[in-house]
Amino acid sequence: MTASVADLTSSVLDGSLGVPPAELSVTSAFWLHHTTRLPGVDVTYRNYYVLLRVGEVFGACSFEAGELDPSYCADTSGLTLDDVLRSDAALPVRIAALDAYLAALEPHHASPVAEEIVLPAGTPDVRARARDAAVAGLLDVAEGTKVALIGVVNPLVDAITARGGVCLPCDFNLRETASGLPVSRDMTAVVDDADAVVATGMTLSNGTFDVLLDRCREQAKSLVVYAQTGSAVIRSFLGAGVTALSAEPFPFSQFSSRPSSLYRYRTAP
Repeated sequence: MTASVADLTSSVLDGSLGVPPAELSVTSAFWLHHTTRLPGVDVTYRNYYVLLRVGEVFGACSFEAGELDPSYCADTSGLTLDDVLRSDAALPVRIAALDAYLAALEPHHASPVAEEIVLPAGTPDVRARARDAAVAGLLDVAEGTKVALIGVVNPLVDAITARGGVCLPCDFNLRETASGLPVSRDMTAVVDDADAVVATGMTLSNGTFDVLLDRCREQAKSLVVYAQTGSAVIRSFLGAGVTALSAEPFPFSQFSSRPSSLYRYRTAP
């Protein structure tokens, strides 16, 4: 069983997973910032991403404002993934490199166990709700089930409650949800209070994923992850603490009004 992100990285670097990362190079590096405000919501989402292209795939990782300067792009294009993973680059850059490596070994669209979900064409609101309903569909939520939501997305709050779940939201950047639920900043307390957990892949970028994974393992709680950040990294933990995954590789749904795909994974009951 893969114990941690550090263990997974070590396995990549020593060639245990197949193609040595020294044989895969970054052809393009992106620093991306965009904002979103959905209709009727007073919250503006501010998103920042590292994107590393390797062959036909992109490794992706979100980061916080001010954490990374755009100049990293010029220093990263042309490096091998081995170079990046062994460097002292910011954690989001190394997570994006790890994601790119694992996606290059097996793109989500080529996985024999992935369920492709095609999101409909439409407005950002329509597409966000379809995406979050697909994530909530991975939950086995009985009436009254307490669901910790680590990383608040308001349509996902709605999708959980619509299924009879009691949402326990946690986020570093929000004080309450659009529906007025108080938002905790204490991830471990929220997880301890919950029956099941839904978490963002952004836990990889802030270094809390291993803590979350261990907590869910210790308490035998289901852990569903929705991920634009590190979706191929999270996939490596399926059956090893992660119960299910909604993986959305780049280009993400918010960058188009046309149909696009995400990929759902489930472990055996």
